[in-house]
Amino acid sequence: MATTKHSGLGVETLSPELRRTIVRVARTPRLLVGCDYDGTLAPIVAEPEAAAPLSESVTALRSLAGLHETTTAVISGRSLRDLATMSRLPAEVHLVGSHGSEFDAGFVHQLDPNARALRERLSSELADLIDGADGVRLEAKPAGFAVHLRNASDEVARVVADRVRRGPAAHPGVQAVEGKAVIDLSVVATDKGDALDDLRRRASASATVFIGDAVADERAFSRLGGTDVGIKVGDGVSLAGFRVNDPYEVAQVLAYLLEQRRAWLHGEQAPAIERLTMLADGRSVALLAPDGRVTWMCHPEPDSAALFADLLGGRDAGHFSVVPERQGLPLGQRYVPNTMTVETRWSGLLVTDYLDRRQGTHRTDLVRVLTGDVPADVEFAPRPDFGQVPVKLVVQGNGLRVLGTPDPITLYSPGVRWEISSDGVSETARAKVRPAPGRPVVLELRCGSEDLDPPGLAEPERRMRAERDWSSWVAGLRLPEVERDLVVRSALTLRALCHSTTGGIMAAATTSLPEEIGGVRNWDYRYCWLRDGALVAKSLVSLGSLTEAERFLGWLHRILATVSGPERLHPLYTLAGAPVGPEAVIDHLPGYAGSRPVRVGNQAGQQVQLDVFGPVVDLVADLADARGHLTARDRSLVEAMVEAVARRRHEPDHGIWEDPVQPRHHVYSKVMCWVAIDRALRLFRDFGIQADPQWTVLRRRIADDVLERGWNAEAGSFTTAYDGDDLDAATLHIGLSGLLDPADERFQATVTATEERLRSGSTVYRYHRDDGLSGQEGGFHLCTAWLVEAYLLTGRRAEAEELFKHLANAAGPTGLLPEEYDPVAERSLGNHPQAYSHLGLIRCAQLFSATD
Repeated sequence: MATTKHSGLGVETLSPELRRTIVRVARTPRLLVGCDYDGTLAPIVAEPEAAAPLSESVTALRSLAGLHETTTAVISGRSLRDLATMSRLPAEVHLVGSHGSEFDAGFVHQLDPNARALRERLSSELADLIDGADGVRLEAKPAGFAVHLRNASDEVARVVADRVRRGPAAHPGVQAVEGKAVIDLSVVATDKGDALDDLRRRASASATVFIGDAVADERAFSRLGGTDVGIKVGDGVSLAGFRVNDPYEVAQVLAYLLEQRRAWLHGEQAPAIERLTMLADGRSVALLAPDGRVTWMCHPEPDSAALFADLLGGRDAGHFSVVPERQGLPLGQRYVPNTMTVETRWSGLLVTDYLDRRQGTHRTDLVRVLTGDVPADVEFAPRPDFGQVPVKLVVQGNGLRVLGTPDPITLYSPGVRWEISSDGVSETARAKVRPAPGRPVVLELRCGSEDLDPPGLAEPERRMRAERDWSSWVAGLRLPEVERDLVVRSALTLRALCHSTTGGIMAAATTSLPEEIGGVRNWDYRYCWLRDGALVAKSLVSLGSLTEAERFLGWLHRILATVSGPERLHPLYTLAGAPVGPEAVIDHLPGYAGSRPVRVGNQAGQQVQLDVFGPVVDLVADLADARGHLTARDRSLVEAMVEAVARRRHEPDHGIWEDPVQPRHHVYSKVMCWVAIDRALRLFRDFGIQADPQWTVLRRRIADDVLERGWNAEAGSFTTAYDGDDLDAATLHIGLSGLLDPADERFQATVTATEERLRSGSTVYRYHRDDGLSGQEGGFHLCTAWLVEAYLLTGRRAEAEELFKHLANAAGPTGLLPEEYDPVAERSLGNHPQAYSHLGLIRCAQLFSATD
């Protein structure tokens, strides 16, 4: 193969506009890259047999073909056999010969009898025509011939070309295509445009790049439109939108396209999940990257479409960045103690971020305060609906107005001089600012407001008020002494996931942060699961905060008013209490670190999950005990849930982990049915209420059923379900719940089996069975917390302390925990911050403090 040693040129030789266009097209969901061969991949040479492609181009095409949702092809006038021999491209690169009439991989066109006869006529006539013409060569192809004139004198070439045009090329059924010193004659239809369209359909390409130098390539250029990119090599009139000089610059184009495509797909700049820090105001949440960039924020609700989706799609998906003019990594990031205010610090610059919760029900204010004495660069790039809605930014009055969004959005930024640029779809605002001692720069993103007037309250007072809302709440908590700071941060995180207006509680603040880097286990957790919400509320009740539980039960009561009974409840709802819509894919986002697909919605909303009754009744019992009375509405809820258990406990379900495979009789679900009856009996006893005698009978029957059918002697453990021998960490609840005495040897054997088969170093996996999903996942922090509690219940305190230390150490620099941890790669995984993980940490700290 040839190399680019003669060129000595870098990507900087490409025009800035072409480079920007390559960056844009590299971010399309499904990309097709097509090229001509001679004059494009291979420099033109005197002998066609010696035309070798540049090695850099071959490497780039091969690498592009190996990327996700990326197809590459070479469409040439050469015969398919000649093209394969000369190019030596791997099978991943589609080859199309004879100007589109010869396809690889089963696309070969068979000649009918008439076409074969016409080809034989051409063979005879062309042989006679070039006889004695020095330097003219005839190349046979499966569907015709090529007359090569490159090595003939100008006069001979002119004469032969004229004879070919007036003779064989004019025959009915013959298609002639002229290139550089060559005339191709074919007895079947040949059109590079048709070939490109065929490839595009097969690849379902959302954008196409085609590069060519010949007249025949114009047919391919003519088929491009929309976001497609055409690049002409060399001189001549062309329909292509861009031009490069030679094959050496083609190699640069392909290399740059590969670089940009790979970076976009693989998310090479993705921050570690545990290093993401959450802002919250009780209604909205936002995530900051370690460099202070707003990388995730949805509006108008946390489960709405994203305004900033940089976390899942890179900067093109929306971000709000502030960095010192001299760049450089920050020195640190921290929460102001006992608040949700975040400080990101560089030498000479401090950025303080918080959400102001006092500006109205449907309004969210993200306040960014820059203090210090060094210049800073600000970049504001809102991209509504995950970057699918074009926006226009207008400088007006004290800031910017965002146009093109369903809800009004403004950026109050007095004194800031903005420069607006466009990528052809949406606009971005950039500014250089210079804070000074006593003169901070204040940027207020106001979502849901057209207001650009100065706020009624000065920024320092607003911040103090926002911080006081959080710190005064913390001051009223009953906190354990063990890992007190982490417990405070966990409690604040749980409260931040609670929607103060509706009462719904998010399972996590994000969607589609992967359970495996590059994998497909990417789910939307921005909704309220009945189970998760009840467990969060119960955790906060245990710390002395009852408001969140009252609001959650109010949310649940409103939903119950719309169904015939608790057994008709879905496992999860939106924060507003509506059924979650069908699961959909945001196809144009590459996902965190290339982990696709990015999903919105959650198909688990249609599953049967019979374990939800237990946590809800358990919460009602704890709340009633904490407040000292049981409301009539909550009593009715408990009675209805007990009845639902009585009616449905015999059914199989999808379980706590929402298995997409066939429903099973999950041990955990049966245990939670027992919990619902047990806590209801205890609640009624404590408040002097006569319970139905059948409840006691039902509780005993459920327990007997679990102990008989859930135990597997061969496995030496209670198992996931009645019909299998696989283990599940959730089965530990047979002892954690009180159904079985922790001293029972069967529970102790289950703890040991869980440790042996599901624990891996510092973490505990949910299970290792085939769940019908591709890929792997990490260990779950919640499962780790369960094993810590099981160790304590079975007298294994040393192991409990060791494992709890690992759990605490998994928290990020600002104290937040995602869902999972990969002990091999030593990295965090899953949505973030995760309610399960934080309530598990709180529970463990409480248990250790109680036994100290």
